[in-house]
Amino acid sequence: MKKKSPPIPGLSFSWKRAVGITRIKQKVARETGIPTSMTGVERKVGKFILNTLFGKK
Repeated sequence: MKKKSPPIPGLSFSWKRAVGITRIKQKVARETGIPTSMTGVERKVGKFILNTLFGKK
């Protein structure tokens, strides 16, 4: 059995980028101010809760 050669570093393919889904998600996130990533949403919600509880400084 022949070993598979390692992929070229820095060279990858994303079908979502090729189709344009990534650009649409970025545009929606910028216009609405709501992040599309799960961590971004968690950070935004957490900041809102802390500001509500302790007040904005």
